[in-house]
Amino acid sequence: MRKHSLILFAAAAIGLAASQASAADLPRKAPAYMPPPPPPMTWTGCYFGGNIGGAFGNASLSGPGGTVSTDGSGFAGGGQIGCDYQFSGGWVVGIRNMFDGTSNKRSGTIGGGPLGGDVVNFNNQWFDTLTARLGYSFQPAWLLYFQGGGAWAHTSTNITAGGVQIGQTSNTRSGWTIGGGIEWMFAPHWSAFLEGNYMDFGSRDGTAFTPTGTTCAPGCAFSAKATEANVLVGVNYRFF
Repeated sequence: MRKHSLILFAAAAIGLAASQASAADLPRKAPAYMPPPPPPMTWTGCYFGGNIGGAFGNASLSGPGGTVSTDGSGFAGGGQIGCDYQFSGGWVVGIRNMFDGTSNKRSGTIGGGPLGGDVVNFNNQWFDTLTARLGYSFQPAWLLYFQGGGAWAHTSTNITAGGVQIGQTSNTRSGWTIGGGIEWMFAPHWSAFLEGNYMDFGSRDGTAFTPTGTTCAPGCAFSAKATEANVLVGVNYRFF
């Protein structure tokens, strides 16, 4: 009886060992894949993009007949390139260059003096701004910013009498600009913005040549001044 019990115990022990070895040979289920967390959203990096919007300008001419001032509006569109750096939580500093063409034209009529009745045509062909900007990311994907710096524009002022041009200033002016906007990072590497800016290009002097016998023959000196504001929407592709 004892011998029979030992045989049964030995058989059970062998069977248990065999089942454990067989279980060890079975393939084990791989642990579930846990993707790494996405990197934190940041505004640090460089970018380029395009923009479109409206330009609204004021131009004035001062001369012997007084001052002619007129407002005009037109299309604006072009591109921009820049870099940003985010620090201390949500604060962002950056630099940007924007170049836009415009169709902003306007005209006025001189009321009196030796140039009375003559027509003044103002035209702004393009503007270029180089600005520094300071912003705050109040939400990871949203940036509120202010900017300011230098501005350049090609403007012309023409005075015509009876359809004949008698005076002109046409050159690239330098001035200053200030503005601000809001930008939204709507997808990785992509952001969209809405902004407004004001530009002042100062004044330029010129001479309108008049017929002999007028009070300022052979020419009347004048000064032309130009300012412009714009509202733009745009999109940027960002490199991180």
